[in-house]
Amino acid sequence: MHGPTPPAPLPTDRLQFAMPPRHESVEDERRHRKERLAGALRIFGRLGFEDGVSGHITARDPEYSDCFWVNPFGLPFKHVTVSDLVMVNADGQVVEGRYHVNQAAFTVHAQVHAARPDVAAVAHCHSVHGRALAALGDLLDPITQESCAFYEDHSLYDAYSGVTVDAGEGRRIAAALGTHKALVLRNHGLLTVGDSVDAAAWWFVSMERSSQVQLTARAAGRPVLIDHRQAVATREQLGGDLVAWINYQPLWQDISRSEPDLLS
Repeated sequence: MHGPTPPAPLPTDRLQFAMPPRHESVEDERRHRKERLAGALRIFGRLGFEDGVSGHITARDPEYSDCFWVNPFGLPFKHVTVSDLVMVNADGQVVEGRYHVNQAAFTVHAQVHAARPDVAAVAHCHSVHGRALAALGDLLDPITQESCAFYEDHSLYDAYSGVTVDAGEGRRIAAALGTHKALVLRNHGLLTVGDSVDAAAWWFVSMERSSQVQLTARAAGRPVLIDHRQAVATREQLGGDLVAWINYQPLWQDISRSEPDLLS
């Protein structure tokens, strides 16, 4: 005896699937980037990436390509709103906003943006596990699906010269990053980039978590490496900025729904 006929599958064009939005005007794109920047800062605050006044996420302005939106100096990540964000020029001078900017941190961001016109956003914070990995002077090993996204697509800045305050040091950091999506700054922390705020933020979150997994696995024993061919194949599937954007959307939806004041 057969049961009832199951419902017919829905046409795929009736199913929702978010993709990066396209904006008709530069004003709309600017507003979008600022909203995502404020949201990413709050997410980083939730995840404990903030350490005193250290840490930045910068977003290139869509009209003035040598100007960048950034979090205000001294304002807690968890409290940042769109209207709090500050726009600075390539020299770190405030051109819009009412707060100061952490000049030492911005020096690095400015040089990375200058070297990478394809990059819309840069994230750098002094997260715990990222600093631990950096203290070892290590890169991420291909030991999980997530870490494979960084396989042969991140590098090490194998130097430490204290607080970065000059453009020359920033240029050396940008050169070490090269064309990669991420950088381990020895004895310092992690830095990630992306073609959107969402992508740069996701790569930082994922890299911090991958650092935690690697440190934990090494403390427990000897991690088994994924072989080169499989690691490359996994990176090709998961290592693009579009995949990062998609992975980031649950975090964005959570923060924007639970804390809508960030849009003010």
